[in-house]
Parts: sequence; structure tokens; C-alpha cells
Amino acid sequence: MALPPVILIALFVGLPVLLSIGFSFGMTGGLNSTAAAIGQNVYEADGLATVEAYAQLFADARFGRDLVATVLVTVVTTAATLVLAIGIAVLLRLRGGWAATALSGLGIVPLFIPVVIASWAILTFYSGDGFVRSVFAQFGVDGPVFGFTLTGVVIASVWVNLPFALLMATSGMQAVPDALIDAARDSGASRLAIVRDVLVPMAGIPLVIAATFTAIGVLGQFTVPYFTGPNAPQQLGVDISKYFQSFNQPQQAAAIAVVVFLIASGVAALYVWANFRSAKQEGRV
Repeated sequence: MALPPVILIALFVGLPVLLSIGFSFGMTGGLNSTAAAIGQNVYEADGLATVEAYAQLFADARFGRDLVATVLVTVVTTAATLVLAIGIAVLLRLRGGWAATALSGLGIVPLFIPVVIASWAILTFYSGDGFVRSVFAQFGVDGPVFGFTLTGVVIASVWVNLPFALLMATSGMQAVPDALIDAARDSGASRLAIVRDVLVPMAGIPLVIAATFTAIGVLGQFTVPYFTGPNAPQQLGVDISKYFQSFNQPQQAAAIAVVVFLIASGVAALYVWANFRSAKQEGRV
């Protein structure tokens, strides 16, 4: 039953990925011959492989700047998303009430709004002539401008990734037994201690999964930085498109994709560890 979709994925996803990785290392024959013929600055391997495309990228100061910007946006967005998700989940678990319910409902709203619409709305909201600047101007104050900045990219990225992280954090903390929380309260633990020593550790695996998916999603995102980010530095997802379409350098675009894949693989190791630990706790490993 699973064989047909596996074959389709292998042919239409797995094979192109392998061809792209090989192309980045100078394998320009076969199905890569067309891209090699029309592309500029294509390096062909004399032997098994060549790293000339990677050397060209890392010798370019712009690529290094974009790589640092991508990692920075990923780290800041993941941290901010987790803080917001944990805060709302803690309110729901320990306090409840209409305020916590309203916050959790608002946190899920971005799940139903297309990313392109959300990106454009955030850009116009924080642009030089947007809503924020207009409100500040009524009081004779220059408001902040986050449109076409990395700060704007972080704001939009948090908006897009918050729903999934919130769902994971909420489900993880709701699964914590009331007896553990009551025992901590009876022993004199403060609310901060309960969050730090009971809720967050017990919900650690869902939080790790949320952080992993958020980080991987931000690493390779295109729409958010394309609409809300500056011309320089740019995220690597935009760089891939730029090198492929604007510069006609498909080999360098494939090399950037490999770099993103390697970084994402390091992040995905946390997801594998979290699943392994969860299975071990349940006695399946």
C-alpha cells in the first residue's frame, strides 16, 4: 500500500535532490547537462567531484553576510517563538480565564492566513508610511520602521511559526498531571519554580520538536524575507532564487541549497533525539 507514494517521492523528490547535490559538486553530465550548458560559471569535475562552486560562494563576502543573517534570523525567531508559545501555554495551564483563552486563540489565527498575505500586511503595517508611523506622527514622534529590515523578517517569521509552536507547547503542558503541580505547590514552590522545574521539563520533547520545525522552516523560507526583508543582507532562501534566476548560476544555487540542507540536518538531529528519547521513555526502544 505504501509502495506507490514511496516510488513517486523517490522519482520526483529524491532523484532531483541527488542530481542537484551532484551538480553542485561538478557532475554536469546526464540530466544535469542542460543546466550546465545554459548556466554561467559552471565548474565541471575533472575527477570524482569539485568544490569550486562552494569556493566561489565562500570567497564572496555577500554570501558570508547572508549566511550570518540567515543564522541570526533563525536563532532569534526560534527563541522568540518559543518564549511566546511557552508563555501562553503556561497561562492556559496554571491560570486559565478569558485572557489566556483569548491569547491562545489569537496565537492560532496566523495558521489560517496565507504566508504571502501575512508578509505583505506586516510590511505595510511597519513600513515608512504604514500604520505604526502614522500613529506616532499624530503625536509628532517618529515611529520605528521595520519594513525591509531583518527585524521585520523576524516579526513576520514569528507570526508565521507561532501557531505550530503554540499547539505543541499547549499540548505538552496540558499533559502534565495535576498531581505534580499540586505537589510542587504543597512543597512551597513558586509559580516560576513550577514552570521552570515541572512544566517545561515535562513538556521538553514537544518543545524540542516545535523548536526544530520552527528553525528548519525559517532557514529555508522565501516568501517572508522576500517581501519584508532588505536588499542586503538577504536570507539564503532568497539567495537561491537570485542566483538561479537573476544571475543564471544554477550550480551556485544548488550549492547554497546544500549549505542550507547541512545546517537544517544539524537542527534535525534534535528532532531525532527527541523522538528517540520519547520512544525510550515509552519502552518502545
